[in-house]
Amino acid sequence: MASAVKHSRPGYGQLLRTPGAWTFLLPGFLARQPFAMLTIGIVLLVQSTTGSYGTAGAVSATTGVAMALFAPQSGKLADRFGQRAVLIPGILVHTAGVAALIVLALAHAPLWALLAVAVPTGASTPQVGPMVRARWASRLGGSPLMPTAAAFESVTDEFTFVVGPVLATALCTGIHPAAGLIAEAALTLAGGLLFASQRRTQPPVHRAQADDRPRVSALSVPGVRVLIVAFLGIGAVFGGMQVSLTAFTQSIGQPGINGLLYGIFAGGNMLAGIACGALAWKVGPRRRLLVAYGLLALATTPLWAVTAVPLLGAVGLVVGLCIAPALITGYTLVESLVPAAARTEAFTWLTGAVALGQAAAATSAGQLTDRFGPSSGFLVPLAGTALALVVLLALRAHLLPRTSSVVAGSDLPGRAAGKDSATETETETDVQADVEAEADSARDSDSDSDTDSATENGMAAETGTTAETGPAVEDRGRELANA
Repeated sequence: MASAVKHSRPGYGQLLRTPGAWTFLLPGFLARQPFAMLTIGIVLLVQSTTGSYGTAGAVSATTGVAMALFAPQSGKLADRFGQRAVLIPGILVHTAGVAALIVLALAHAPLWALLAVAVPTGASTPQVGPMVRARWASRLGGSPLMPTAAAFESVTDEFTFVVGPVLATALCTGIHPAAGLIAEAALTLAGGLLFASQRRTQPPVHRAQADDRPRVSALSVPGVRVLIVAFLGIGAVFGGMQVSLTAFTQSIGQPGINGLLYGIFAGGNMLAGIACGALAWKVGPRRRLLVAYGLLALATTPLWAVTAVPLLGAVGLVVGLCIAPALITGYTLVESLVPAAARTEAFTWLTGAVALGQAAAATSAGQLTDRFGPSSGFLVPLAGTALALVVLLALRAHLLPRTSSVVAGSDLPGRAAGKDSATETETETDVQADVEAEADSARDSDSDSDTDSATENGMAAETGTTAETGPAVEDRGRELANA
């Protein structure tokens, strides 16, 4: 994929010079750290008090399912009323829920009690990552820095997944089984409130339209539904790796290296994210997603057969390297698929899908580990990514946005909300025809268009664009040609 790169694209330095960026980046980094500590902290605490990986996985899964179901509603409310109005109540409820979960686990409460508390704990998890992405989208708009911002955020996410699990594991194994969740609650409270206080960089609030048009839902966009499936598979990798690595290191009598192995896996993800953000791809994002996802499914194949720690670390590193390109491309596609009024909701759907996939994988891997041994849990990442890849390949046409949403203003909720069933089943050929029609119309209305130049380089025949065609149409045509 590296051969499809050119070097003219703006980089991280220019991105970080965006006015006001640091005012939400630093608090956002601190506030999202607990997200990476929550599930592993629950697994380690509940397994310590019950002795069962299946029970620990069930409680962790309940938290993840609740988060996945409620996160999009949180994003929708944030789009409508502002991030601060949603964050502060959620932070307080989440902190109280984690405290109650710790008390019940240490008191050896029955499973139903743990599950009952896990629901509000997960449902109230602050969605800081999607909110930071929404702030970038608001400040950058259609800037070529948006893919760089998506890569930067993925790198930040993965850095938290390097630090978070290692920190939680060290606290749980070195101090007390509840220490990881105590730190998670403290960081949520402090970091979340600090992030919520940054009002100036909040995206504008999108309240109900005066003409009573229905508000657009991110879930109504077919491409978002396809991305949700892809992110469920990525979540299966995270959840399966967390539980299976914990069980594997316990089985060989070296529980302390669990954080190290997971850190290597997450570190590979972070390194790949840095590389992706530093490059300018000529290959279209849809094709990048399909290729990266295929490599991810392939990389998870040998996990279940590995029994040596060094080899498991190496395979985990490769798996991590394959995750970042898929994540970054998926988040980048949101900007072209979803109107601005629903982007926070879209980002939370994807984040929630990762959490849901992680939860389901943690439960499945825990059950497999209890019944068949630690290696069997590694089958879960393979199954999750393979199934998601099949869906991606079958529905890949939905990852090409309608030309009208790109050219005529993707920020108009009424346009996206008014799509009919024909739009839902629009094929790639239909989209290309739309682009060509837009380009032909623009060419006819402007006698100065550079048709000869476009014909010489072969682009006119492929995309129907010219130098004088609107920038959005030209970029869309190139993307379709590359995809």
